[in-house]
Amino acid sequence: MNSQGKKVMIVDDSKAMIMLLKRILEGNGYQIIGEVQSGEEAVARYDELKPDLVTMDLILPGISGIDAVKRILQNDPKACIVAVSSVGGTPEKLMEALKAGARNVISKPFNPEKVVKILNDALSAHSALLKGEK
Repeated sequence: MNSQGKKVMIVDDSKAMIMLLKRILEGNGYQIIGEVQSGEEAVARYDELKPDLVTMDLILPGISGIDAVKRILQNDPKACIVAVSSVGGTPEKLMEALKAGARNVISKPFNPEKVVKILNDALSAHSALLKGEK
């Protein structure tokens, strides 16, 4: 899947993580259209921004990333969301994110090549799934 111009909303409560992810993604052809720091804001801004892809931190102030994933998918079942987890993220939390509808999980600290591969794979799978629905 070609990432050129794909619109991404980054959701993370850490400005440093947003900047790091933004640098990795923009360097690989993605367009960052939103930087959000809470689950509530992610849900509210999703409809407004209509991103092709959302990177969702699991640990957020207010509602969790997992709850935000569920709410976004409730409003738009075709949303493509990849969860982002710190190394301390438990396997249970990762499984919960996948069960909630996240396409995959990226672990912090970021390995730039792995981040791009996971996001490209998620978009490819998502695109194939949507084509199958038509």
